Amino acid sequence: MSVTRTRDGRTGFVTLDSPPVNAIGRDMRAGLAEAVRWAEAERLDRVIVTGAGRAFAAGADAREFDGAPLPPHLPDVLDAIERSYVPWIAAINGVALGGGAEIALACRMRIAGPDAQIGLPEVTLGVIPGAGGTQRAMRLCGLETALDMVAFGRPLSAQDALAAGLLHAVEDDPVAAADMVNTEELLCVVPTWELPAPAMDPATFADLRAAVARRMPGQIAPLRAIEVVEAGLTLPFAEAMALERDTFLRLKQGEQARALRHMFFAERAAKAPDDLDPVPAPSRIAVVGGGTMGAGITYACLTGGAHVTLLETDAAAAARAMGTVGKLIDDGLKRGRLDAAAAQALRARLVVGVDHAAAADAELAIEAAFESMEVKTDIFAKLDAVLSPDAILATNTSYLDLDKIAATTRDPSRVLGLHFFAPAHVMRLLEIVQGARTGDRALATGYALAKRLKKVPVLAGVCDGFIGNRIFSRYREEADFLLMDGAVPWEIDEAMVAFGYAMGPFEVGDLSGLDIGYANRRRLDATRDPARRYVPIADRMVQEGRLGRKAGVGWYRYPGGGGKVVDPLIEDLIAEEAHFAKVTRREIGAEEVVERLLLAMINEAADILGEGIARSARDIDLVTVFGYGFPRWRGGLMHYADSIGVAGIVRKIRALEAQDPVIWKLSATLTTCEADGRALADWSASKA
Repeated sequence: MSVTRTRDGRTGFVTLDSPPVNAIGRDMRAGLAEAVRWAEAERLDRVIVTGAGRAFAAGADAREFDGAPLPPHLPDVLDAIERSYVPWIAAINGVALGGGAEIALACRMRIAGPDAQIGLPEVTLGVIPGAGGTQRAMRLCGLETALDMVAFGRPLSAQDALAAGLLHAVEDDPVAAADMVNTEELLCVVPTWELPAPAMDPATFADLRAAVARRMPGQIAPLRAIEVVEAGLTLPFAEAMALERDTFLRLKQGEQARALRHMFFAERAAKAPDDLDPVPAPSRIAVVGGGTMGAGITYACLTGGAHVTLLETDAAAAARAMGTVGKLIDDGLKRGRLDAAAAQALRARLVVGVDHAAAADAELAIEAAFESMEVKTDIFAKLDAVLSPDAILATNTSYLDLDKIAATTRDPSRVLGLHFFAPAHVMRLLEIVQGARTGDRALATGYALAKRLKKVPVLAGVCDGFIGNRIFSRYREEADFLLMDGAVPWEIDEAMVAFGYAMGPFEVGDLSGLDIGYANRRRLDATRDPARRYVPIADRMVQEGRLGRKAGVGWYRYPGGGGKVVDPLIEDLIAEEAHFAKVTRREIGAEEVVERLLLAMINEAADILGEGIARSARDIDLVTVFGYGFPRWRGGLMHYADSIGVAGIVRKIRALEAQDPVIWKLSATLTTCEADGRALADWSASKA
């Protein structure tokens, strides 16, 4: 049963019981409605509601959102709880989020455990609270805190919720504490709906709308949440509740809510395949290479609880690596992510050296050295000589052939790719690359590490760039074509930011360093199709020392190491290269910029899907959102493609293919989907 109930004397105990997180579905709503009737029929003095296990209730069952609302509706159930002559006390254990928080807010009193959290994160699913969250929260904790909760979806800790007025007490055992509440005291607490709304504060609303525009551009739900709260300041409670509910129902059927639900379920499904036997997460890890990436991987592993041996080529490099990791630890202290004891524990679990033998007891070794096949195979040979035959060997390569690296070892079955994204301790994506001979135990170790580090794992096959960098390379290539054909870097960047990216491709290039892309292009010179169009503008940038932020100048200038400013000299450089290439530049609008870049990525991703490099369109969505900044509220690249329709995509790419059949060779996956009337989300190799 989703709701259980018992009584002790004149006190009723109601338990939300829908494991693992007590999601609020139809059965739970019905159970709560019946519990209200039961409490009144039994003439109880009070009811204490809590959650089974480690959660109070983590929100509505999002699987119901795609269908019509099913009675009983949560607003009606909570209205019955709030207006019942039998007062309810919420004993909040663990998280009370979304509908779970709304249940608590409808109770007469709220007592939470010290580790509890209460929040209204509905905007992360493209909707707003739909069962009184916007109206009850502001009556209890004031305008500013309530707006922050509903517009940004940030939960409050138990102590912060107590200080804000959402809770009456924080106790080690909230159920026992609730049972000790004097009934007369409880009846003196004013029901939330009877409390007055806060006074209007135009400045607060103006500031919040500006903050939403900066931090959540393009997203509808946060602005709707603000509007509903603002309207509720002057509307009668019942009318404000009706407005909230209507807004929720409208939003949940919108494109953004569908996209965000898709990403929610895709992220939940990102885990080891069911047929892969689990293994313990490695607790002793070696990282080879202490540069920016290696240091980030080291820090991520340390914060995940592992002991790490970080290896470098010589004493000077080892000292630099130690300093880089130390700065990350110091930054964690400064930002409040670590306390002094945790920072000390991280340092105690770190060993930095130059002798590979120091890593002999490692269960997993991760190579994070320079992107060179010669360098990487040399490292693997040294690791192979000192590690236990049971140890797993991983490379963090972004592009190189995993099978060639594995072939240099004694046992290729224990070799896999673990492609972290920079900065490795921040970015949540982890591409787990499966080679031709990668064994199940190696794969299982990769998934176990991802779980320990709280990464989103995506399985990828072997090809140049795997899933993410292969798509990104095509994105950057098409951006260069747009540059040659008539656009300028800031126009392209602005168009993609307006679409929903945090940065456009040229600002990203400046941030990572233009020399990185230059080195990768030189790696591909020998195998590049001579019939394929090539734009040398970025090469010239590097040759002239325009390496990006680190040089103070790239596609933009960075005076004094500060923010970017447009550099008019770039326009002259582009015009000169277009003249050499005999290209007549033309005006290119933002709409064309966005369309060509997205079509280029979709076509490449469809090939990746068809080749089996990615197992599903959903995995490509995870990679593009968590690794490359594709707007989550658009659902990832493949979900977005399906939302605009495969047939339309095919028609547009065919028009481009007529102009350049090499660059715009239409993916066979797209033509198959069009012919079958199938969405990319439904693609599988067995149906091809």
